[in-house]
Amino acid sequence: MRFLLLVFIVIPIVEMMLLFEVADVIGGLSTVGLVVLTAVIGIQILKRQGISTLLRAQHRLQSGELPAQEILEGMMLAGAGALLLTPGFITDTLGFIFLTGPLRRPIAEYIIRSGMVKFMGPGSGDGGFQFWSSQSNPRDSEHGNIYEGEYSKEGLSQIGPQDSKKGSEDEPL
Repeated sequence: MRFLLLVFIVIPIVEMMLLFEVADVIGGLSTVGLVVLTAVIGIQILKRQGISTLLRAQHRLQSGELPAQEILEGMMLAGAGALLLTPGFITDTLGFIFLTGPLRRPIAEYIIRSGMVKFMGPGSGDGGFQFWSSQSNPRDSEHGNIYEGEYSKEGLSQIGPQDSKKGSEDEPL
């Protein structure tokens, strides 16, 4: 919850304060131009890096390997694109960090080694990777099987207002 507070409230406030400070130093129009320029440059680099990552993933798939590193780098590139399109210098800096290969690859390797994302081989039935969370899932196999459906108990009658009349359901009253 605190993370969401940081992302959606604190970072935009800090971004606006930084944009106002930069605008005081270099001027408002220059600041807007700089923000647009970083977005355009970032998108151009993003295209090249994305194609490069896609080609590496295809090469690994053709050689029969799971492109775990490339999948994670692709996710990081998507995040970098979102950060670069968000106006502000802090988000642009974070976007360029995730965008540049020499910094992105070690971060992706660290995430894989830390176990935050577990990649499995082909034929595992879940697309080759699984995300882990700290919350336990009540439908895990260690808790037993859960069957969903409707059922009725036969042979038991329920006495209610309709059943208080004499006679059975088959016989007219």
